[in-house]
Amino acid sequence: MTSQVSSPAEQADGAGESVVGEQRTPPRPAGGGKEIRRLDRVIIRFAGDSGDGMQLTGDRFTSETASFGNDLSTLPNFPAEIRAPAGTLPGVSSFQLHFADHDILTPGDAPNVLVAMNPAALKANIADVPRGAEIIINTDEFTKRPMAKVGYETSPLEDGSLSAYNIHPVPLTTLTVEALKDFGLSRKEAERSKNMFALGLLSWMYHRPTEGTEAFLRSKFAKKPDIAEANVTAFRAGWNFGETTEDFAVSYEVAPATRAFPTGTYRNISGNLALAYGLIAAGQQADLPLYLGSYPITPASDILHELSKHKNFGVRTFQAEDEIAGIGAALGAAFGGALAVTTTSGPGVALKSETIGLAVSLELPLLIVDIQRGGPSTGLPTKTEQADLLQAMYGRNGEAPVPIVAPRTPADCFDAALDAARIALTYRTPVFLLSDGYLANGSEPWRIPEVADLPDLRTRFATAPNHTLADGTEVFWPYKRDPETLARPWAVPGTPGLEHRIGGIEKHDGSGNISYDPANHDFMVRTRQAKIDGITVPDVEVDDPDGARTLVLGWGSTYGPITAAVRRLRAAGLPVAQTHLRHLNPFPRNLGDVLARFDKVVVPEMNLGQLATLIRAKYLVDAQSYNQVNGMPFKAEQLATVLKEAIND
Repeated sequence: MTSQVSSPAEQADGAGESVVGEQRTPPRPAGGGKEIRRLDRVIIRFAGDSGDGMQLTGDRFTSETASFGNDLSTLPNFPAEIRAPAGTLPGVSSFQLHFADHDILTPGDAPNVLVAMNPAALKANIADVPRGAEIIINTDEFTKRPMAKVGYETSPLEDGSLSAYNIHPVPLTTLTVEALKDFGLSRKEAERSKNMFALGLLSWMYHRPTEGTEAFLRSKFAKKPDIAEANVTAFRAGWNFGETTEDFAVSYEVAPATRAFPTGTYRNISGNLALAYGLIAAGQQADLPLYLGSYPITPASDILHELSKHKNFGVRTFQAEDEIAGIGAALGAAFGGALAVTTTSGPGVALKSETIGLAVSLELPLLIVDIQRGGPSTGLPTKTEQADLLQAMYGRNGEAPVPIVAPRTPADCFDAALDAARIALTYRTPVFLLSDGYLANGSEPWRIPEVADLPDLRTRFATAPNHTLADGTEVFWPYKRDPETLARPWAVPGTPGLEHRIGGIEKHDGSGNISYDPANHDFMVRTRQAKIDGITVPDVEVDDPDGARTLVLGWGSTYGPITAAVRRLRAAGLPVAQTHLRHLNPFPRNLGDVLARFDKVVVPEMNLGQLATLIRAKYLVDAQSYNQVNGMPFKAEQLATVLKEAIND
């Protein structure tokens, strides 16, 4: 979905992350006597079994919201099992969407509305729901056996335990089956559309567009038109139920966020999709074929799936038999003159580490995309974490430095991919791109860039000998470096006169011949390190309007929660400075001076303090860690509390 936004002004709205459901205009009656209330933002969470279609429901509601022009942020949360046990707490799948009429940064701390498709969904999510919130409950599933399975001894619909909430009991399953009675479907088949009934109801409740969802359903089930029409009918039945029932006396409007965005064409985009588009754009801007050597792994597989669709842009994808084969093929493609990429998550990085070291030795451009997840080992494969930083920095034998780039938001994954490609091609080096599950699966509006505004990534291949021997013979030296970047020449195999050997054994400076000379090895190790240290990256920018003495330093996906927390503190009159790192190796050259300006530096991370460890070691700054490794992103209120304590200490 794309939408046009014409307001050029950007808004930094501190209240937008802290005021829940602020009413901007007096309520006005709707047709049929129903009331319409105007809200500035809403947080909705759909929850049910992993087979209930909650991710699809949330995705469709998100697409409707994006087409309407709201700012938004999402948090999908699903089990690791392909088909988790039905009706159990570990099997609950949820999708949270935060949308607003102004600039927002996170999926929200707590839902204003919970849609619970069964007892397990209610029990797994009720602790996150604030008092006074609305809960829509599928009463058909609240029978004795499903409730007993999750530990409900009495029905929460009857025992008063939900008295603090606005409960909307709706027999979603029964209503869906009744709406589809003329389609000749079995009851089980008809029940599968109950998520579309719920989507229709919520679409009515929040005045979402419907044309896009109906078109999507007809396209998705084009080969089964009866199923397509059944889902469309269920969707419309949910809308009509909201319009006619007395159980929902109020609907809500959240206006488009016309003040939050610069002029342009926008679409909703997830981090993995943005990253895939960024890689394609990098290949086009470099005028090189894009080659992906990969092995499927959660949560990186979407990039492989997406890139496989774009052969028309010179993209070639290879699904290898394992992680080692995937990166080996990618490195071979880099030797052959392609923009080479391998995608994985933390466990795959461990398997790829030897070949990454080989790429450091060969000094070839290679992008290693690591979509971080909870570890160690298999860990929490569908949950998020930031615990691969030290692995990316040091997880190879020998001195094998690799640049590291980390996007901050789902949309920023596009720009980070271009930046990583720039470094790899300019300096002839493998580059780590560290995203994570939160960014990969989350989504937000993305302003589609103009092609003319994209960076020029074209690089020159070696075409002729570059060294003259004492006897006057002209030869090609594969390790004769550019004096500014220290990058070695990139020669496409088969170029006449440029034959050269590659391999993992140490090479002689310049000639590339095998060398066991101690002095040469020392020189080559230091030169490879100097090349990485000399990479040009922008200075870090500091947001410090009040001359604060406390700085919060983040990297990667913590940007949204940190910025939301900072807004809350400033709205309360507390001075706090913020800076965020995209480049983690090398660090921006001014980072040391920035850190020295503050009395206190707080580093929130979804690990046990990996960036803080690097900061302490390099800059001798007593950085204070605040850490979380529960598989979920930080909440803004949580960080605001921590930072307030640091400021007042």
